[in-house]
Amino acid sequence: MRLEDEIKQVKAFTSEYSKAAVNLIYTYNWLDSFSKVFFNEYDITSQQFNILRILKGQHPNPSTINLLKERMLDKMCDASRLVERLRIKGLVERSKASTDKRAVDIFITKKGEQLLAKIAIKFPEFERKFLTLTEEEVADLNKLLDKLRG
Repeated sequence: MRLEDEIKQVKAFTSEYSKAAVNLIYTYNWLDSFSKVFFNEYDITSQQFNILRILKGQHPNPSTINLLKERMLDKMCDASRLVERLRIKGLVERSKASTDKRAVDIFITKKGEQLLAKIAIKFPEFERKFLTLTEEEVADLNKLLDKLRG
């Protein structure tokens, strides 16, 4: 559906650039709403999912809060708070770093890996949101988004 119809806009945008900015914000919120519902089934947030995926990719090597901050998709998140919530759920472990006594090593647990495996089974359901686009269109979209962030 056209953006103007979605937001019930009567007047035209002042420019295609203005429309693109509003469209990106609107689309981000649309996708964010869907992801909240999707991840709620697993009692985690999309940011917590992101941390678990980073930790799984690092496994068996430890991660630090700084590494997580660098690699997270949402740069505004409080990684320490997210890690603590995941620790309480038994999905990650924290231990004193062997090299720097001020740092903490963070590892995904077996329970965390099992949760990711469970999510992976239903993740194609999440990806179906993109099936209105062809594979070529998705590749073009990715290139354009990369170019925009330039």
